[in-house]
Amino acid sequence: MPYAHVGGDVRLFYTDDGAGDGPPLLLVHGWGADSHQWSWHLDALARRRRVIAADLRGHGYSSVPPEGNTPRRMAADLAALLDELGVDRVAAVGHSMGGQVVSILAVERPGLVERLVAVDPGYGMAPELAGMFQETVTALRSERAHEAAVELDRWCTNRRTPAVIRRWHRRRLSGMPPHVLAQAFEAMFVLPDSIGVRPASDAYLARRRCPVLALWHDPAPAAWESGLLKHPDSAVVVWEGASHRLHEERPEEFTELVLGWL
Repeated sequence: MPYAHVGGDVRLFYTDDGAGDGPPLLLVHGWGADSHQWSWHLDALARRRRVIAADLRGHGYSSVPPEGNTPRRMAADLAALLDELGVDRVAAVGHSMGGQVVSILAVERPGLVERLVAVDPGYGMAPELAGMFQETVTALRSERAHEAAVELDRWCTNRRTPAVIRRWHRRRLSGMPPHVLAQAFEAMFVLPDSIGVRPASDAYLARRRCPVLALWHDPAPAAWESGLLKHPDSAVVVWEGASHRLHEERPEEFTELVLGWL
């Protein structure tokens, strides 16, 4: 069965496909989604690399613990999954919250992450947004949690986003356990050890030592992140006109970009 126990009562659903030279790819989805988010990319990536795609705790087919649904615990779960699989080096690819998760993995387990791809990642937010994020957490803890989550997701698309992608994410958000949505969002942006808002983002992300490919739809955060990257093989790419779902909107270009950089 494609499940791995990663500590306590938590087990992760994952798939493990493909083969090839170089470290395996670890694909990490965003907030309120699951590893099916990579369905647009898995076949092309697996033709060139071994590809491991997991559902984070609280998401998809993985366990839903009552507490601890945070990026730091999710990163620790992935490290345990890779240990279970006997994988000692990966190229980690994370979208949105997944970009925060793989960055934590790169900082806390630097020997495990050889290269990192951050796809419109969930960090680097301006400090003036912090108050708005607290209001979002309050809404996610209310009786209208799913309504609040779907409303938030409206900011993640634009007029160029295909309807099927909008619907895909709305359906998953509507089926998410509300406490997971609230805990994960709060841990990304509001708690004292959150790294989603500047300047906490700057201090923490500067500790990444591996090469980083950062893909953004907005040139402003892209310019900001370029100043944090330490390794000479790092790169920042901007797809203006795309939305937060840029890798799903342009899957062929995305896989070509990632494989070419790797």
